[in-house]
Amino acid sequence: MIEFIKQPWPWYVAGPLIGLTVPLLLILGNKSFGISSSLRHICAACMPANIPFFKYDWKKEVWNLFFVTGIFVGGVVAVHLVPNTDPIVINPDLAEELGGYGINNYTNLVPIDIMNWETLFTLKGFILMVIGGFFVGFGTRYAGGCTSGHAIMGLSNLQWPSLVATISFMVGGFIMANLILPFILSL
Repeated sequence: MIEFIKQPWPWYVAGPLIGLTVPLLLILGNKSFGISSSLRHICAACMPANIPFFKYDWKKEVWNLFFVTGIFVGGVVAVHLVPNTDPIVINPDLAEELGGYGINNYTNLVPIDIMNWETLFTLKGFILMVIGGFFVGFGTRYAGGCTSGHAIMGLSNLQWPSLVATISFMVGGFIMANLILPFILSL
């Protein structure tokens, strides 16, 4: 069973399981799937202040905090009980391109060559980790949700703003990966 769990699941199994989350949440509790609002719920619960953005009944959304906690605990359990010690396999053409930028270590899911404490204090690391993180957080709030909330939940409910947000996420990702990231990596 452990070997089965450790293997990547095919799209025809994982896709429907993710897709069935939407009607399950709607039928069982009229809830929307999404992760990005969890920080707001935590702030509203832990730091009750007289800030209008945090003045709402966060207890109605406590299920979302349990869901996010489950994701975290599941990750910890997976790392400790069923670790994958094999190196990350990537396309040889991509490995050659990344090698040109000095990225050669594929032992982690995130390349240790560019994502580490020493790199954080360089221009490249600061742009990738701090400014990139700010843009992800700002964009998520500006779009009114994250990729999972819009692309999985919003599109399945035929919400026009979710279609616009998902198209924007995809276009932004293509521009970043193909035009901006190569420039940053060459710094």
